[in-house]
Amino acid sequence: MAKSNKPIFWSLFAAGGTLAALFAPVLVSLFLLVAIGHAPDLLSYTNLHALAANWIGKAFLFGVITLFLWHAAHRLRVTLHDFGMRQDRSIAVVVYFVAAAGMALSVLYLWRI
Repeated sequence: MAKSNKPIFWSLFAAGGTLAALFAPVLVSLFLLVAIGHAPDLLSYTNLHALAANWIGKAFLFGVITLFLWHAAHRLRVTLHDFGMRQDRSIAVVVYFVAAAGMALSVLYLWRI
């Protein structure tokens, strides 16, 4: 039986989709509150910076960003296939490379905090 790497990408896709369904509406709502000036004190710059400076906060942010990127990459790959772009291998290389680059940039930026 031939071995496949599909379970790896499907698990990242599923985890990212679950995380996006749970956290994206909350994050959007909180950032809208911040944008219109009705943010609770918990969302002040100093508190959010302290969260991002802590290693647990960095791990959480890295996980959220990474899984969102992998979910979006796989969703884009499937959508392009549905639109008739049948060069699946080259599309997969491009979208997963962009997700990996975003993951590397998030490591770089989180490291600098």
